[in-house]
Amino acid sequence: MLRKEEIILILYFILVIIFLTIFTVFFVITYQKRKNKILQEKFEAEQQFLIELNNTKIEIQEATLKNVSWELHDNIGQLLSVASIQLNILLKASQEDASPAVIEIKDLVTNSLNEVRSLSRTLNNEVIYAAGLHKSVRDELNRYNRMDILQADLQIKGEPRELKPESEIIIFRIMQEFFNNVIKYAEASSLQVQLDYLEDALHIQAIDDGKGFDDRVVEKGSGIINMYSRARLINAEIDLQSKIGEGTSLSLIYPIQIDENA
Repeated sequence: MLRKEEIILILYFILVIIFLTIFTVFFVITYQKRKNKILQEKFEAEQQFLIELNNTKIEIQEATLKNVSWELHDNIGQLLSVASIQLNILLKASQEDASPAVIEIKDLVTNSLNEVRSLSRTLNNEVIYAAGLHKSVRDELNRYNRMDILQADLQIKGEPRELKPESEIIIFRIMQEFFNNVIKYAEASSLQVQLDYLEDALHIQAIDDGKGFDDRVVEKGSGIINMYSRARLINAEIDLQSKIGEGTSLSLIYPIQIDENA
């Protein structure tokens, strides 16, 4: 039989082993929690950095668009206004001897002036703030119809609600980017746009009947990247679908918060 001293020694070693085991487990758990916390903080910092970077990029883009808007309105618009005035003077001076070509040029200058002013308004975020999302989208589509680029139609479903002005700007810029891509690449004859106000979200759909593209292999350019980046800023879900020969569709779901009207 073991002597009392040996039993005590064995018990002592067992207790030491148990203590070391508990300490090791506690240390590993504490270390893992600390590591996870650091990784989470790093991830959150990276996400915040990306958000700030996107915000800065968008602010720069909006400032650029605003400057372009001013240039169109103040410079090109003024030049077209002067040209229109000069042509009016010429027409009054020539009276019945006015050439049909001069009249046609005068009408062309007048139409160009109107379109420059219309384009200027859609580029200026302050004008969009004042007009609101619906009117801005409708004005943009009407501009395409006037220019006979394609047949564009807007449908509004549900009970319209006012959104945060900054959210409306971002939503409009996403739609504007999609419209520009349709005009530049789709070779479409029609563009159907729907704003559907649901109980807790605004669901926007835009569909063209253009040539489409293979969205599995197409390289995403800066325009598409901007659309997705802007959508993330307002926690909106965005989906761009296209098939060759079947056109392209945009789906945007913007969650309407409880404090949206605050």
